Amino acid sequence: MIGILIALISGALMSIQGVFNTEVTKNSSIWVSNSWVQFTALLVCILAWFLTGRESLLGVFQVGQKYMLLGGVIGALITYTVIKSMSSLGPARSVMLIVIAQLLVAYLIELFGIFGVDKQPFEWRKVFGMAIAIIGVVIFKWE
Repeated sequence: MIGILIALISGALMSIQGVFNTEVTKNSSIWVSNSWVQFTALLVCILAWFLTGRESLLGVFQVGQKYMLLGGVIGALITYTVIKSMSSLGPARSVMLIVIAQLLVAYLIELFGIFGVDKQPFEWRKVFGMAIAIIGVVIFKWE
């Protein structure tokens, strides 16, 4: 149950953050806004690290697959693409497409066992659910 609540909070925060970042970009630039987001995130993470555990900072370099260290690069690209999509499509349409893309990619990662994730069997009901989500976006976008 706690996982569901955390996921819902995460989705809500992503939507709010996207709107905030898009507004900041209007007064600066997309890369200045993105830099501010990443910098303030770094400050929060350092503060949380001081308050919670203080595990070794060098532990991240012990990860087996070094490409897994690209999370920050991906985070910067996520911030950029969210700002661009929200400024051109608006928050609701952007988030719907973002969520569908997340679902599709997450399912493919599970289906093919990419990045060390346990491989899951193909299920038609998941494909059907994805199709329903896509139809929902089409209906929502319909003018």
